[in-house]
Amino acid sequence: MKKDYYQILNISNTATDLEIKRAYKKLAMKYHPDRNQGNKNAETKFKEVKEAYEILSDPKKRKLYEQYGHSAFEQNSSHNNFNNNFRTSTSDFSDIFGDVFGDIFGNTKKNKKTKGSDLQYDLELTLEEAVKGTYKEINIPTLTKCIDCYGTGSKRGTKPVICTNCHGNGQIHMQKGFFSVQQTCEICSGQGKIIKNPCAKCYGQGRIKKSKKLSIKIPSGIDTNDKIRLNNEGEAGLNGARSGDLYIQINVKKHPIFKREDNNLHCEVPINCVMAALGGEIEIPTLEGRINFKIPQETQSGKLFRIRGKGIRSVRNGLQGDLFCKIIVETPVNLNMSQKNLLHKLGKSFGDVKGKNNSPKSKRFFNSVKRFFDALTK
Repeated sequence: MKKDYYQILNISNTATDLEIKRAYKKLAMKYHPDRNQGNKNAETKFKEVKEAYEILSDPKKRKLYEQYGHSAFEQNSSHNNFNNNFRTSTSDFSDIFGDVFGDIFGNTKKNKKTKGSDLQYDLELTLEEAVKGTYKEINIPTLTKCIDCYGTGSKRGTKPVICTNCHGNGQIHMQKGFFSVQQTCEICSGQGKIIKNPCAKCYGQGRIKKSKKLSIKIPSGIDTNDKIRLNNEGEAGLNGARSGDLYIQINVKKHPIFKREDNNLHCEVPINCVMAALGGEIEIPTLEGRINFKIPQETQSGKLFRIRGKGIRSVRNGLQGDLFCKIIVETPVNLNMSQKNLLHKLGKSFGDVKGKNNSPKSKRFFNSVKRFFDALTK
C-alpha cells in the first residue's frame, strides 16, 4: 500500500505551496543519489519524495489526490511508469537547488538578459504647483538604447556568435565530488553569445550615455515623499534587455504663509488688540484668493477657526481638506504719547491687574496662584 504523499514530505494537508517546496528540497538533498551512491534505500526514498512533490505541487493533481487518493492516477500514470520516467541525473539535482545555492550552481536560465537599472529623480515643487497640478519638463542623464545597433551591441549587419566554451548555454558544468555544479561561463559572462564585431558607437554594450527630456504630469494634491513611476524610462538594459523604471520623488518647498498637514492647510492670522476686543472683518488668504472673514468680539489669542473646503483636494480619494486659521493678537509697538495716554486710561478703567471683570483668564490665573500659596502655608 502506497504511503500518504503528505507523510512522505513530513507536512500537513494544509501546507502552502512554499512549505511543500521547502520540504521537497530538504528531503531531495538528503536522499539524492549523487550524495548516496550505491544506497538503494536512499534512491527509493528519493523517488517517493519526487513523486509526492510532482502531485502536491500541481494544484489540479493535488485536488484530485485529496478527493480520490492514489486511485486518481492509477489509470494514467502508474507508479512503475513514474519510476521509468525518472532520471537520477546530476542536472536534475542542480535544477532543484539552483535558486537556493545560486553561488554554487549558478543561474540555470540560459542567455539571461540584464534589465536596466531603475532611476530616481528628485523634483521640487511649490505648494501651489502641488495643490493645483502642473506639467514639468526634466532632463534625465541616463543610458539609452544605441540607435546604431538597435541595442544588440554588434556592428550593423553582423550578429553575435554562439559561445564555443558553453555552447550557447551561458553555463558550464563542473564535477566536484558528489556534485555536478554549473557556473557562469567566464567567456561570455552568461550570455551564451559573443560579440565578434562590436558596435563602434556603444562598444558592444547596446546602450549609450545620453540626456533625455521628459514632460511629467504632476497630479493635483500630490505631497512630499509621494512618488510617480514612469515605466521603462530608466536605464536601458544590456544587449537589448528591457529598460528600468524612472521614479519621480516629490518634495514640496516650504510656503511663506501656509503649512500643510495631510490635506488641510494651517496659517497664522495676526490682528490688533482692538479688533480682538471689539470684533471686525478681515481678509483671510487662501490658495484660491482672498476671502472676507468676520472676527467675533472678545476673540482670544490662539483661537483656531476652521474654514471648510479651503484646503487641498486629495490625490487619492478626491476629498477636499479645510483651512485652519490661528488668531494671533498682536501687542502694539512704536506708540506715540497720545496712544500711550489712551492705553493708560483704558488700563485704569479695568481696575487692578487681576482684571476681575475684563480679563477672565487673568482672574482665573491669580486665583490659582492664591490657592497655591495658601496651601504651602498650611
